[in-house]
Amino acid sequence: MATAKETSKTLVEKDRENVWHHISSYNDTKRPMVVESGEGAWITDHEGNRYLDGMSGLWCVNVGYGREELAAAAYEQMKKLAYVPMTQSHEPAIELAEKLNSMLGDDYKIFYSNSGSDANEVAFKLARQYHQQNGEHSRFKFISRYRAYHGSSMGAMAATGQALRKYKYEPLAPGFLHIAPPDNYRRPAGQSVEEYNLQRAQEFEEKIIWEQKETIAGIIMEPLITGGGILIPHPVYVEKVQEICNRHGVLLIIDEVICGFGRTGKMFGHQHFNIKPDIITMAKGLTSAYLPLSVTAIRKDIYDRFDTEKENSHFRHVNTFGGNPSACAVALKNLEILERENLVERSAELGDRLLKELESLKDHPYVGDIRGLGFLLGIEMVENKETKEPASNERIAKIMGACKANGLIIGRNGDTVAGFNNILALSPPLSCTDEDFDFIVSVLKKVFKDHE
Repeated sequence: MATAKETSKTLVEKDRENVWHHISSYNDTKRPMVVESGEGAWITDHEGNRYLDGMSGLWCVNVGYGREELAAAAYEQMKKLAYVPMTQSHEPAIELAEKLNSMLGDDYKIFYSNSGSDANEVAFKLARQYHQQNGEHSRFKFISRYRAYHGSSMGAMAATGQALRKYKYEPLAPGFLHIAPPDNYRRPAGQSVEEYNLQRAQEFEEKIIWEQKETIAGIIMEPLITGGGILIPHPVYVEKVQEICNRHGVLLIIDEVICGFGRTGKMFGHQHFNIKPDIITMAKGLTSAYLPLSVTAIRKDIYDRFDTEKENSHFRHVNTFGGNPSACAVALKNLEILERENLVERSAELGDRLLKELESLKDHPYVGDIRGLGFLLGIEMVENKETKEPASNERIAKIMGACKANGLIIGRNGDTVAGFNNILALSPPLSCTDEDFDFIVSVLKKVFKDHE
């Protein structure tokens, strides 16, 4: 009988022969981690090594691994009804839409897709068609921020402000513009955070005016930039953007793909601010990644503009697997777990504790800044604290490798903007126990002490 190590070797060889890994360098000698199982915040590879998954997979396993309730929900629904296209409907889709809408304030219609990229593509198409049917045929452009990520499809990637993600794939979809994000750590000396954020928000209006406001369909942004470096705005920034959109007839699209479902310490990231988005996109934590599902939530008064008998005025978009019955059933059970176990509140509590516990790391010679909101944390690494020169890839890799060697998986803002891939990221399951939390802190403190 083959040992675990022999089985793992065979799997690694098969992997190298057949699998093309996502966003990974071409290297046939690199040994992939073959994950066998997960329980709570922990995953185990085929050789029996256990790791605390400090990134919740790709920012998505919010309720943790091994939830039999979610597996059972999918199984029971598959037995009853495995599939029906959303040109029709089914009970889990109806119940989930009602639940999500109530969480958003009962002002939205819910459109189902598979992924965050899909949800954002739907938002762009809806926004353009909405303006067309309002008689504003020239509104087709979208403004987003540099460093932001909105997806990997051709439209969503055009909205993305990460040059390395787009390099060699351009030209992409036309009509996407970018401005600088609020990076409070790198704001000009002598300028308050509030002043700086108001100035950055004002750049949206400047772009609208420079581009001719009658051509701008929407602004898309995450409540805080996540994968681009954990850039957290002051509330005046987000609220100013909403005011600018309202004044110029521009739709505000809020991308909650990562920030949603408790990650920031509220059910949705935009609920930290006094705003009411026109369109909201969500995925990842919606099912805690147990099945693929995403949503584009559209304000009902926008939806009403599609109520016309004119030819081709309906939204002509279909998605084979979007709104799959089992995925919707899993999402409903996932939301039940989030609420029953108070995981949104737990996220806020753990996030506050993590910032306090890691405060001492700011004295490390290569730590420039530590920032977080909810159970989401970024550590900005620099070569020089005075100049704020971003840390090298080698320095970042050493920290990440040492964390893994000590049983903790962390992330980084890789392949974003050349020279600025220097932020380590933490996004653990919201269900982490106190023991899990203490493990995260102890490993980070040990690794940084070893790399002073």
